[in-house]
Amino acid sequence: MFKKFKKAKKKPISISEEEIAKGPIPNHIAIIMDGNGRWARKRSLPRTAGHHEGMKVVKKVTKLASRLGVKTLTVYAFSTENWKRPEDEVNYLLKLPQEFMGTFLPELIEENVQVRIMGNKNAIPAHTQQAVDKAVNDTKHNTGLVLNFALNYGGRAEILDAVNNIVTDYQEGRIHKQIDEELFSGYLMSAGLADPDLLIRTSGEIRLSNFMLWQLAYTEFWFTDVLWPDFKEQHLLEAISGFQKRGRRFGGL
Repeated sequence: MFKKFKKAKKKPISISEEEIAKGPIPNHIAIIMDGNGRWARKRSLPRTAGHHEGMKVVKKVTKLASRLGVKTLTVYAFSTENWKRPEDEVNYLLKLPQEFMGTFLPELIEENVQVRIMGNKNAIPAHTQQAVDKAVNDTKHNTGLVLNFALNYGGRAEILDAVNNIVTDYQEGRIHKQIDEELFSGYLMSAGLADPDLLIRTSGEIRLSNFMLWQLAYTEFWFTDVLWPDFKEQHLLEAISGFQKRGRRFGGL
């Protein structure tokens, strides 16, 4: 009789920070933090529990990215499409920045992290605006990692806003040269930041979900089935290790 062979389990990859430090470190990492709701559902918990757990992961990832020398970390916190979710979930998501900044802001200041926000702040509640404005103001002189929150952000809206502002400035005589990529990028919400070198998306979904559509033109993508609340420091090291093994030619040879 033939023996029944079991499929070998994939051994977890163990990568040290010291190993990663030997290779090129992405200047800018962008993360689509997906899977909070599914994480909660698997545990018979409300979706808000997944969002709360995901907030803790942002802290860990930010600290590791800072230690590694990453210059910018952009996290997709709330999209323009997230307003379609149930009202109680939306309200909770928009309270998270207040809780996050309230507990983590002293550590961010201590670690020389600068907080930035990109997105339409006018549509978010006053308490959320106050929390993010305080974080931005209190860290504006920090010179370390830029923690950039995409909050009420959508890539298409960002591009349309840039186009409309360029048209206005051209009509009013503030633009005196041909519009090129550099000028256009200066009108985006990410103005002043380098384009992402590495995009990470968790939960197994393989799409951009209206995130940084202009900026991701030559970004390396890394997808994982891991749900965001289960995302560990080791997963970030694995993603960067994968990035270091790729040849980036930007259309050349």
